[in-house]
Amino acid sequence: MAGGALRSGRRPVRLAVLGGTGVYDPSLLAEVREERVATPYGEVTAWCGSLPATGEPVAFLPRHGARHSVPPHRVNYRANVWALKELGVERVLATAAVGSLTQEIQPGTFVVVDQFLDFTKTRPATFYDGGSGVAHVDVSEPYCPQLRGLLAAAAEELGVPVRAGGTYVCTEGPRFETPAEIRAFARLGGHVVGMTGVPEVVLARELSLCYATVATVTNYAAGISPQPLTHTEVLEVMNANLARLRALLALVLARVPRERACACGRPLEVFGA
Repeated sequence: MAGGALRSGRRPVRLAVLGGTGVYDPSLLAEVREERVATPYGEVTAWCGSLPATGEPVAFLPRHGARHSVPPHRVNYRANVWALKELGVERVLATAAVGSLTQEIQPGTFVVVDQFLDFTKTRPATFYDGGSGVAHVDVSEPYCPQLRGLLAAAAEELGVPVRAGGTYVCTEGPRFETPAEIRAFARLGGHVVGMTGVPEVVLARELSLCYATVATVTNYAAGISPQPLTHTEVLEVMNANLARLRALLALVLARVPRERACACGRPLEVFGA
């Protein structure tokens, strides 16, 4: 598994932001430098810098690439998560643009999700797919409770509309969902829908990383919205909320304690390695 010796001269980075749609540049960091990280799944380009307020090293990795050139079903999730581990990262704050499955969760709301439903179809979903043994990872609490608590508290403090908890439904993409699918997801207990949260969250757990997602609601999902869905609409709402999202991330990153008060780092049982 990942996490060997850091490349000579590379400073370990404990915290990372994994940026989703609309979050493509590391502008919340100072003294930014590009890092190219070799992984068994391909090379990854990340940016490393420091928090202006504390000097804490932080890595930034845009999930879709710096210009949103990679569609959700083609994101190299394994390479991305492995690269963060190689950089020394222990804790990851991920962002996501999502649609709301209910009128009660309005666009502009931040949702700190705590569960997921996986409707992806074709993505490599584990590091343990042969050759390195078999592991069955527990995801009873898939998102780090310590990070979730920090995100929810910071959002309240900043006056940001926030829902502390919610189920993220992950679909394959790149198409949007049908109204029938949206009705089914809502009946199953989903609150928001997106295309990138899985397998990212599971891969993070396999590498013993603390991982939490703050999802920005950009639109009502199909059948709830009276208008046809467009990616332009998603980007417009993300851009309108970008300053609040950056402020939230900066505040939480500055407050993450060094001690991990959670079970996310518990090692996996691996059989047949």
